[in-house]
Parts: sequence; C-alpha cells; structure tokens
Amino acid sequence: MKVGFIGAGKAGFSLGKYFADGGITVTGYYSLHENSARAAAEFTGSQFFGELSDLLKESGVIFLTVPDGAVSSVYGELCKFDIKGKQICHCSGVMTAAAAFPGISRRGAFGYSIHPLFPISDKTESYRKMAGAFFCIEGSFEHLDEWKSVLEGLGFHVQMIDGKDKPKYHAACAISSNLFCALADESIELLTQCGFTRETALTALSPLIRQNTENILRYGPTNALTGAVERNDIQTVEKHLSCFSTDNERELYRAVSQRLIRIAKEKNPQNDYSELEKLLTGGI
Repeated sequence: MKVGFIGAGKAGFSLGKYFADGGITVTGYYSLHENSARAAAEFTGSQFFGELSDLLKESGVIFLTVPDGAVSSVYGELCKFDIKGKQICHCSGVMTAAAAFPGISRRGAFGYSIHPLFPISDKTESYRKMAGAFFCIEGSFEHLDEWKSVLEGLGFHVQMIDGKDKPKYHAACAISSNLFCALADESIELLTQCGFTRETALTALSPLIRQNTENILRYGPTNALTGAVERNDIQTVEKHLSCFSTDNERELYRAVSQRLIRIAKEKNPQNDYSELEKLLTGGI
C-alpha cells in the first residue's frame, strides 16, 4: 500500500505521520499551498509533489484531506487523469463515498469514506494520541475488508457504516465533541457574570468537567447523572432558568434538560417528573 495525500492540513499531517510510523509507505503530499505540502512531506519523511499527476502516478491510494466542500472538485481534477485501479479516500464524517466520488466504479477505481472519530486539533501532536481511536468506514466493497485489517493493524478500532447513516453518525460525533464546546462556553460566560475571569472560570470548571466525563465513560450517562434535574428539584431549575439573559440561552438549557429528564426516569423510575417536564416545556 502506497498512500499519497492531497491536502496538508491537520488531518493530512496527522494521518500521514501515523501511517508512516506504522509501516505504511507514504509517498508524499500535493497541495495548492506548496509550503504546507513541503512541511508535511518533511514531517512524514516523504516527498513533496508539485504536480498532481506525479502524486497519482506514485500512489495506489490517495487520501483527500481537504475541506468537505473541496472534496468533489479535487476528485474532478483527479478524473482528468487515468485513475483505474486507484483507491480514492476522503475523511469527511458526513459525506458518503458515493456522493463524493460519482461514477468512480465506471473509471475502474474505488472510493472510500474513512473517518477518524477523533478530534485532530494539532498538525504535529494529535497523531501521538490517536491509538485506540475508532475509524468508521464505508464505500466500494472490494477493499473494505482490507481497510479494516490495515486500520486494526495500526491499533485502531473499525466500525463499518452504511452510507445512508452518515448524517446521523456525524451528528452524534458533533454532539459529543463540538456541541460540548458551546455548553462549556455557556458555563464560562455565567461564571464571568459572578466575577470570575474566563481563565479562572475554566480552571474552576476543569475538575467538574474532567470527573463528570470520566464518570460518563466509566459508568454510562444514566449512572453518571447527578444534579437538579436528576433530583427532581423544581425550585432550583426555576432559578437556573431565571439566570439567562436571552431566549436562546434559556431554550438551550430547556432542551438539554428535557433530555436529562429522560435519563433521570431511567435512573429513578419511581420518581414523578411530570411537573418538571411542564416547567421545561413552558407549561407552568
């Protein structure tokens, strides 16, 4: 397997380095940003390609580690050349292989969506923490089992996924990752209104966030749940609702808390949460 990369951002750097360290031949990088491609090639001990055709010629597998909106146009550029026998892969969590690479089978090539369920936040450091991450893959059936074996051999977990489920899958990822950033930011904002600086607010919240996350991962969200909703504490929830200065903030709290009631009912089936439900839906 000889893997080339089109795009030299965080995903391209990280996957290329992890692959190279794992014994996969990384041929090199091509990018519209020459300096980035040269840096990625140096980082992974591979080659900089100034021409797309040269990377294509040297690589049996081509990863398109570009923004989602650019995947189709880059594929269009690849289709100007003979791609027969090539495996073309993208790393989008929401886009299917079929949508990204229309007509690829007619060209004698194979298309794959290979998405790392991992927050790649740094070009040169994230690869160090990727071991044990899940990769969700779908695409042409011919090499799916091969990719499963390759990725598992590199220390990853692999989940096959149906293309029609990609939006739902990606929404799940976003909730656990991106949307949590919004909740954390809301917490920090409320503490600044109590006299904290943003820096001290984050420091103060860190043990709470860290321990709660550990409890969720160890025991599951139902057994980890504590707090006013779980206790069915209507007065405290009313006070919380009074704190928000905008309807958007209030509705965010309402929506998340309604989901918490569902979890609380699982944990405490003997409790009657009907009055709290009315409060959170605007009924009282």
